[in-house]
Amino acid sequence: MKVFYVKRSIIINLMLVFCIVTVSVIYSLGEGFNFIDVLVNTRKDIPIYSVERNDKKIAISFDAAWGSEYTDEILKILEKNDVKATFFLVGSWVDKYPDQVRRIYDMGHEIGNHSATHPHFTQLDVQKMKEEIFITSDKIKNITGVGTSVFRPPFGDYNSDVVKAVKEAGHYCIQWDVDSLDWKNPGEEFIINRVTNQVGSGSIVLFHNNAEQTPKVLDKIIKDLKKKGYEFVKISELIYKENYYIDHTGRQRPVKQ
Repeated sequence: MKVFYVKRSIIINLMLVFCIVTVSVIYSLGEGFNFIDVLVNTRKDIPIYSVERNDKKIAISFDAAWGSEYTDEILKILEKNDVKATFFLVGSWVDKYPDQVRRIYDMGHEIGNHSATHPHFTQLDVQKMKEEIFITSDKIKNITGVGTSVFRPPFGDYNSDVVKAVKEAGHYCIQWDVDSLDWKNPGEEFIINRVTNQVGSGSIVLFHNNAEQTPKVLDKIIKDLKKKGYEFVKISELIYKENYYIDHTGRQRPVKQ
């Protein structure tokens, strides 16, 4: 019986040819099919920072954890400009300001979940994370009749366990790609320029409901962005609910077929 020996280099070359042919077939299945992009860039352990979109929709969000001194003024500005936003509320804030929770909801804004006690989630076990989410969702539901579906980790603090727990709790984990830094009170012009220059299609902007300079700049920021053609929507309307992946930058992208 004859035994044939195939050189290692030939095997490697054959494997390379097979891979090239396979990739070519995948791309030939349809224009824009992004299988390779999904395969290479998908991350399952990071939140959504922004969203890949063909339009110019964006979302502005407000974290509410402590005071409420400027909330009414912010709501008036949003109403005047016919803009809907997403408010991420902490459970203890909900307890203290139930009338504000109801008003935010009645004015058509989205209420997101920002935990029950504003802890660092990376320091909690998975069960405690879920409890923080469920407690606040129930509190909000008791006031509005609707629970929460989007969650923002306090301090933006997360790891793979946090993202997994949020998903298991039935929520989308949301961060931001444009930070107004309003909590630092860096100056009105600074905030305006920072936000209007950094926003892009699918951006999620972070504000705080109790930052002193936020109501002073919000009207101009909204007007400037509208002039650039941007449309404001709630975060749940901005993100994809199915057939998506999240790349290594945290940008949520649709799976093209």
